[in-house]
Amino acid sequence: LSVRYRPDDTMMLYARTTASRISSGSSSSSSSAKITKLLSSKCQLVKYLSTATEEDDMTTPIPYEMLSWGTMNKGSIPVASALEDGRNGVDGSGTAANLLNRGGPIVDYPQPIDLHEAFGIDNASVTVQSVQCGPTGTAVLFSDNTCCTFGPNESGQLGHGHTNAVLTPTFLTLPDSTQLHSNQIHKIALGSNFSAIIDTNGDLYTCGHNGSTMKDGVGCLGHGYFPEEYLHTPTLVNSLVEDACYAAQVAVGNIHMTVLTTEGEVLTCGAGAYGRCGNLDPIDQLFLEPVEMLVAERDIVQIAGGKDFTLALTGTDGIIYAWGRNHKGQCGTGSGLAVDMYAMEAMPMPIEGDLEGQKVVKIFAGESHAAALTDTGELYTWGMGQTFQPERITALGHTKVLDVACGQDYTLAVGEDGNTYSFGKGKTGVLGLASEKSAPQPKVIEGLLGNHVVKVSAGWTHAAVLVNPIDPQ
Repeated sequence: LSVRYRPDDTMMLYARTTASRISSGSSSSSSSAKITKLLSSKCQLVKYLSTATEEDDMTTPIPYEMLSWGTMNKGSIPVASALEDGRNGVDGSGTAANLLNRGGPIVDYPQPIDLHEAFGIDNASVTVQSVQCGPTGTAVLFSDNTCCTFGPNESGQLGHGHTNAVLTPTFLTLPDSTQLHSNQIHKIALGSNFSAIIDTNGDLYTCGHNGSTMKDGVGCLGHGYFPEEYLHTPTLVNSLVEDACYAAQVAVGNIHMTVLTTEGEVLTCGAGAYGRCGNLDPIDQLFLEPVEMLVAERDIVQIAGGKDFTLALTGTDGIIYAWGRNHKGQCGTGSGLAVDMYAMEAMPMPIEGDLEGQKVVKIFAGESHAAALTDTGELYTWGMGQTFQPERITALGHTKVLDVACGQDYTLAVGEDGNTYSFGKGKTGVLGLASEKSAPQPKVIEGLLGNHVVKVSAGWTHAAVLVNPIDPQ
């Protein structure tokens, strides 16, 4: 973050935003309640931003290097050949050899990305800070709080104001009609149909497809119902502004969205079928509403979401709650043991099994499976129609696991031993194991040997890592 808040800035920050956060037409009692909530929310936001700033300011931003692999889908992997094709208007997916891949050419081995060629940065004054591989597209966040998005864009989910594929990395340049500034992007979550952005002020913006009342459901953008169904530019979610709420994390599914506020409240919106919104009732939620079963649980510190399910993690006890579709065991509650396409958890349920008595510190979600890291560095996974409750990955028992990413039927894990592992299904090249298409047990990604991997991201059909070029020793 580019701004550091001092503790005594809280009231000034509050005073500057009260006028815009509370409508002049509110009753005095309503205004008083909103002011009280706003002050509390602002205090939480400042505490959250201050903590993040202290972590970010401990050192000069590290000039991370980036590697990526998988299926090149309309520019989603910015290797030299894809950049050249993209600049010539070729998406690389039309040849007969690539039609069976449902995308483009397969890169089944980690490939270094030329950051200057791909993003036009020197990786010194401006550096890559994070990479997000979505179901199809990719987003890269930089140290100056700008962002590139690229890849398939049929619903306008990449935020560029149109629905054309973005064949080369393109910085978000936003029109005056949106309140989001292109140099204030703090976090981004990419979905297959829509995406969400949290800015450096804690405000939430969404774009893409809002769903359909005639198909699977509506309301995932959090703006209510509108006949056009699509927003091609990131648009402020006003209901959070009106409720004096600030977003700390956001997870996007296929047609639902989950938000964790700075006060630890979990909110959902979108299609209500299969328990996606976690409130028992299968009706769609057009605006963000609290997950009622978690209202009393203000200790939620992380959320993660897959295609049709969501996880929430408590901080003190390290307990995971899950809700949503469960036909492949992705909720980890064991209730999907029978072959049932309609299996679901309609409200948050604690995940127990082998995790009972363990303290989970991080959670991760893929398309239809999930993973958890314990405080001792042990990795547990479940879902994909293979396991319906958490099972420990004993093959990684020799090392503490530091970070994980879950994609579509595959998992990546970064070990304290300096190795990065992959396992699962890899016909799209996502395992990074060259010609190997399946790995039931974790295998070392040899293409990453010698690299200090610090951040990992897994999309449905492509993956990426950031590596620290400085020897950790």
